[in-house]
Amino acid sequence: MNLEWVDLIMLRNFIYAIIGVLVGMVASISTYKLVNKTTRFDIPNELEKGNLAVGVVVAGIFIMIGLIVGLIIGMSLN
Repeated sequence: MNLEWVDLIMLRNFIYAIIGVLVGMVASISTYKLVNKTTRFDIPNELEKGNLAVGVVVAGIFIMIGLIVGLIIGMSLN
């Protein structure tokens, strides 16, 4: 098999990016579950009630996911 066109450094960086995104997603999901267990209220129930403060917290978790994914991909593909 002729793989002369494959740059091994780019392939390694791509693999680092994939692993980094997976680690970031696991960290963000575990953070969400930890926040849900340590607070006195249930996040999904409060969101159904229309609690804006809980919505802001969940939005912050999603922003964290975006920052993690963006930084990892940006740093590993350079």
